[in-house]
Amino acid sequence: MTELTYPFDSSYLIKKRKSLRRELLADESVRIKKKIAVFGGSTTNEIINMIELFLLDAGIEPEFYESEYAQYEQDAVFPSEELLAFKPDIVFVHTTNRNIRAFPELTDSKEAVADKLNSEFARFENIWSCIHDRFNCPIIQNNFEMPFYRLMGNKDCSDYRGRTNFITRLNALFYDHAEKTEGFYINDINYLSADYGLKEWSNPSFWNMYKYAMCFEAIPSFAFSVANIIKSIYGKNKKALALDLDNTLWGGVVGDDGVDGIEIGQENGVAQSYYEFQSYIKQLKSLGILLTVCSKNDHENAIAGLEHPEGALKPDDFIVIKANWENKDRNIAEIASELNILPESIVFVDDNPAEREIVKAQLKGVQAPVMDSVESYITTIDRSGFFEVTSFSDDDLKRNEMYKENAMRSAQQASFADYGEYLKSLEMKAVIGDFIPIYLARITQLTNKSNQFNLTTRRYTQTEMEAVCASPDHIRLYGKLIDKFGDNGVVSVVIGEKRGDTLHIDLWLMSCRVLKRDMEQAMLDTLVARCRESGIKTIRGYYYPTKKNSMVRELYGTFGFTKISEDEDGNTVWELPLEGYTNQNRYIEVTDNEQQ
Repeated sequence: MTELTYPFDSSYLIKKRKSLRRELLADESVRIKKKIAVFGGSTTNEIINMIELFLLDAGIEPEFYESEYAQYEQDAVFPSEELLAFKPDIVFVHTTNRNIRAFPELTDSKEAVADKLNSEFARFENIWSCIHDRFNCPIIQNNFEMPFYRLMGNKDCSDYRGRTNFITRLNALFYDHAEKTEGFYINDINYLSADYGLKEWSNPSFWNMYKYAMCFEAIPSFAFSVANIIKSIYGKNKKALALDLDNTLWGGVVGDDGVDGIEIGQENGVAQSYYEFQSYIKQLKSLGILLTVCSKNDHENAIAGLEHPEGALKPDDFIVIKANWENKDRNIAEIASELNILPESIVFVDDNPAEREIVKAQLKGVQAPVMDSVESYITTIDRSGFFEVTSFSDDDLKRNEMYKENAMRSAQQASFADYGEYLKSLEMKAVIGDFIPIYLARITQLTNKSNQFNLTTRRYTQTEMEAVCASPDHIRLYGKLIDKFGDNGVVSVVIGEKRGDTLHIDLWLMSCRVLKRDMEQAMLDTLVARCRESGIKTIRGYYYPTKKNSMVRELYGTFGFTKISEDEDGNTVWELPLEGYTNQNRYIEVTDNEQQ
């Protein structure tokens, strides 16, 4: 819904909230359902209403528990029966500097101020500990915005008695906790309030009259930030950029102006703006965002423009370059196919509004933000929240290289007449074993991002995955695949629960970039071996259809499972007796992680 994409009209969203909500719920989108408990240190009802809109738009249907006014600590430490029965999937602690109980006084000693600081942090730490112990779910916690006045003027930031200084130090303690604690996320209202304008954000009249800790107009921006964290936790981020070239990555038209005539570099303000945008895009690549080109251009001109000596981006930074005269929606569909991702995972960046509208009309879910002037390009992409980070693994750092290596594999495949000979030529080696701590973040990330090769699409938080990891009632496997072109990283996960002599598969997923390379067979072979070691005689698998996972509808059948039931919604149950099972992997050399 365009009304809910950055930059949005806050007044319009507040005014039209109910009709927008009805429209979203009526669009028949398939959404995941999540329960969110909001513990508020101020009034929260309009905040919750706005969070709901942004989550519905992102494919998440939320149900909320809302604490009574200023009862955030009581609900965390002494939860009601209603809250315990609610069983939240996420707890959001909405506190602001209005909820700090003991600010320094000018008569305080350094020791007294340190005691106040430590006491305030300990109070919040106890809140988080109680939430974790009771609900074992992700926690989102606001940091603190700066005070709306500075008693000591500029010295307020450096003097230990200043409120600005105190809040800065308290925020630093929150950040340290977030860095050390899985499943704990900071909603950075210190940045949000500065970005919005602290004077307007902290207008005292909204607190004094309504007990809102921010002005009404700021609520959509605030709610959007919280929603971005939640959608990132549940794998609703975008994965790739499809970038136009002329007047997007550089000023001018390379085919008309020539390489020497395009604007990029340090010569003037416009050229610097394009250079800064390219530098920003290159940083997104470091974050693991896949870079591609979608441009109406001659291929030779496109490459020449990307090789401009003053440019920050070079041809090697892109996995796919579609520079031709085809319709851009067709090129983006082909890019998605070549990357083995869905078109809705792509953000299309183009200065031409007509091209943006065509792509959005033809490819549902592709985002195409308004790029109206080069000076605002970075802000537009950055504020849109497409790539919000809640987890970051070594595989993210290497993702672009992994996809490039996949392109090399595809090129080699084309040179073989026999597919089996091609697989042999890859010299594949897999490490398949029980979960180990070093890969737990990546394993959790995969459960929330993999949609196509995912038989049950069950999502796990970090805390839920840690519980599975410690459970004696589960068999867990991760698979890492390496070949002569490079390391694909952790690409497959299987989780099964032991009940008597049957293993029930709760989760089976695999990254689409290693499809049809025998990795699924190698995972099954190892799973069967682990089951036999545990006295399991039968494996029972489940397939729950979604709009995205039809490719694995018959996967169990290809493995030799027998379908034992199917309901009217297409949910199927399959069984495989282990007696007489023979290994199916033919091309991958498999070792256990304990053998490394």
